[in-house]
Amino acid sequence: MEKTKTLTINDITIGGGAPFVLIAGPCVIEDEVRTMGIADALKKIVTSVGVPLIFKASYDKANRTSVDSFRGPGLKQGLAILQKVKEHFALPILSDVHRFEEIVPAAAIVDVIQIPAFLCRQTDFVAEIARHAQTVNIKKGQFLAPWDVEHIIQKAEKAGNDRIMITERGTCFGYNNLVVDFRSLSILHSFGYPVVFDATHSVQLPGGAGSASAGDREMVPSLSRAAVAVGIDALFWEVHPDPDCALCDGSNSLKLGNIAGLLVLLKEMDQMVKSKANG
Repeated sequence: MEKTKTLTINDITIGGGAPFVLIAGPCVIEDEVRTMGIADALKKIVTSVGVPLIFKASYDKANRTSVDSFRGPGLKQGLAILQKVKEHFALPILSDVHRFEEIVPAAAIVDVIQIPAFLCRQTDFVAEIARHAQTVNIKKGQFLAPWDVEHIIQKAEKAGNDRIMITERGTCFGYNNLVVDFRSLSILHSFGYPVVFDATHSVQLPGGAGSASAGDREMVPSLSRAAVAVGIDALFWEVHPDPDCALCDGSNSLKLGNIAGLLVLLKEMDQMVKSKANG
């Protein structure tokens, strides 16, 4: 893939042929202790491996399948926890916003505001986030073709923000299933902005458990290797110390204690792919 625009988020460089960045954390903030523990473990792992990290977690998962599903602590408490992670571990933060009135307070703390996949076609919402966010991560809706994303990018640009990342997270394939068309990564790259591959949501089975989504976390390593081989700029993982007991998206989350070896392999692959591309 051709080189993209280079973004700097804190001291992390993403895009432009730089080594891949890991965006990782729990699906949702379960509580402060658990979130701080995950951030601590992730920071130690990426430091030992030598991979840059952006910590991600949602303070409110407003798009859960069931009205009874756990959503998180909410805006005020959730942002306070994310601020603590940011300050204590010196990590940039990514989180998603689902409501107009939450954009400004989130932008005061969050380094990257993520536009949820289900909201990526909402023009006014995209524009308002672009006006306030330091950096915008556009999640490609699972109902969109990759070339449709160019229109979303133009909405953010017209609102005055060209600090944009684009995330592929799989495409609807019939009912309760997603597949990844890896051609999408090259198409998204052609728009000139850093491309992120969300390997954990790409193995999700939306609504596959009836009142909740299911998933196939065993396929995350394979999809991650394939995406790194294409030449992505960042990799997005949801991780948890005990995925089977996670309050959200556990079935497609990686076990935190198992990711170090995979990161070593992916780093080696990334270096090889980008050294050939830059050679």
